[in-house]
Amino acid sequence: MNYTETIEYLYSRLPLFSRIGAAAYKKDLHNTIALCEAIGNPQNRFKSIHVAGTNGKGSTSHMLAAVLQKAGYKTGLYTSPHLKDFRERIRINGEPIAEKAVIDFVENIKPQFDLIEPSFFEATVALAFEYFANEQVDIAVIEVGLGGRLDSTNIINPEISVITNIGWDHMNLLGNTLESIAFEKAGIIKEDIPAVVGETTKETLKVFTDRALTVGAKLILAEEQLDIVSIQDAGAYSRITLKSLATNKELEFELDLKGHYQAKNLRTVLTAINLLRMKGWEVSETALKEGLQQAAALTGLRGRWEQLSTNPRIIADVAHNEDGIKQILEQLAGLRFNNLHWIIGMVNDKDIQKVLSLLPNSANYYFTQAPIPRALPSEELKQKAEQYDLEGNHYPILKDAINAARASAGADDLILICGSVFLVAAVEL
Repeated sequence: MNYTETIEYLYSRLPLFSRIGAAAYKKDLHNTIALCEAIGNPQNRFKSIHVAGTNGKGSTSHMLAAVLQKAGYKTGLYTSPHLKDFRERIRINGEPIAEKAVIDFVENIKPQFDLIEPSFFEATVALAFEYFANEQVDIAVIEVGLGGRLDSTNIINPEISVITNIGWDHMNLLGNTLESIAFEKAGIIKEDIPAVVGETTKETLKVFTDRALTVGAKLILAEEQLDIVSIQDAGAYSRITLKSLATNKELEFELDLKGHYQAKNLRTVLTAINLLRMKGWEVSETALKEGLQQAAALTGLRGRWEQLSTNPRIIADVAHNEDGIKQILEQLAGLRFNNLHWIIGMVNDKDIQKVLSLLPNSANYYFTQAPIPRALPSEELKQKAEQYDLEGNHYPILKDAINAARASAGADDLILICGSVFLVAAVEL
């Protein structure tokens, strides 16, 4: 098989969460353990950092990888889902996995697919681990797919564990309270392995402290290390100033990842880097600042407050749950534009009502859908939105929604594409 045939084989042969949802989620680690045992347990042959959280885990993972790369380490990065090409999920020093490595892995492990019947994600995790081991990376940043405790990535023993935050998402799989969601995420905190938590709430703090005490892990709260002082738009960069609560010293950084919400991710990253330094990893201030300033460029991250066009300005963001949309609204509050044109599409297993209840009824809406089976039909989304006085037309094809928004928007208007990772992935301008 060539690369295209190999990817199609994976999509058609293995249950894929982005297509069928909860039915593809395996609530145990047996398949991943069996797959990795069949290929020699590659996860034990490289150092790693484990990153979980409801929002921000992707940006945090990419920033950590960029900083470590700038520090001179051969750095692997595993994230999901991809936007355009499957190979985006598995990178070393920003370069996607070679097509041949994907082909060879699938050819070699095909017999195990019949025996183990893994999901698409489980197979992808095994592929990433084997690739990082074979390429002898110094360290790999591993992003959790969903949850943490039972996520396929949770067979690693990392240098540190990182949890960005806890919010309302995947409640059908992780639980209907913040405590239950936090319990699943906290499952990546392991015995004697220090952990960083980016944000806590009254409901989640006890979950994290209890887990850390139970397994004997040192717990560091980023909120107790650094305060966010200011966030400024500096052209191609966001300029973020933080203050060390230990020294009262102000620290200024430039990020090529835009969006005010990146300040919280930055605070988590800095806390994690300091922890790595204490464990002997050498990261200079120059490597730290350059890695953060070039994180998107070095790692290929897209879809985080990404400006796609001007006149009118078109911005795409993968925010898709309650907390993510709240962050988008905070970002919009600081921008100047005439009219807001919001192109929105969602998947059918999200808490759609919570998201819709947050949206401004002053915007012009273009209800659409990503080209995946889990997508909520655009007409149904429009009907749900009408309950919240959100007005607009529906477009089953995303390109038609974008064309309609462009035709209606003035030069000083803003077009926002948001509501689903898979919607942003399908954007073609």
